[in-house]
Amino acid sequence: MNRVFVSLQEDIDEPQWLANVEGFVQTAMKALNFDGEEVSVLFCNDSYMRELNNTYRHIDSSTDVLSFENDQEYEDEEGKWKCVGDIAISLDTLPINAQYFDENNNSELKRLLVHGLLHLNGMDHGEEHIEKGQTPVCEMLVLQEKILEFLKDEKIIL
Repeated sequence: MNRVFVSLQEDIDEPQWLANVEGFVQTAMKALNFDGEEVSVLFCNDSYMRELNNTYRHIDSSTDVLSFENDQEYEDEEGKWKCVGDIAISLDTLPINAQYFDENNNSELKRLLVHGLLHLNGMDHGEEHIEKGQTPVCEMLVLQEKILEFLKDEKIIL
C-alpha cells in the first residue's frame, strides 16, 4: 500500500479530472514496485514552475515536470512510511507537450506522472529527453515507455 497526496496551486481552477490522479499514481507506483511509500503531486502554472526550477535547479525557465526526492521515514497508526518526495507538474505546459508529441492530454499527463515517479525512484536520464519520433536509449526513459505501454488503458482525463 502507498499514499498519494494531490494538490493544486492556489488561484488555479480545479480540473474535473483532478480526483482521478490519485488512483492512477497508485497504479503506477504498484507497477514500479513502490511499497509503503508516500508521494505528493502538485499541479501548478508555468510561473510557479519557473520559480521552482530557478530556486532548486538554478534554471530560469519553466519546465513540464520536476521531482524532489525526500526519503524521510515516519510511522503513524497505519504503519511505517517512506516519504519518497514530491512531483510538480505544470498545467500550462501539459497541453503544449501533448500537441508536440501528437498525443492527447491524458497520455501526456500519464507520461509526466510516470517520469516524476521514476526520478523519485532514484533514476535519471542525464541529457537525454523523450523526442518526437525517436526511441529512447537510456534505462530510465526505456522503462518509462514500458510502464506507459502497460498503463495505456488507464484514464485520468476522461
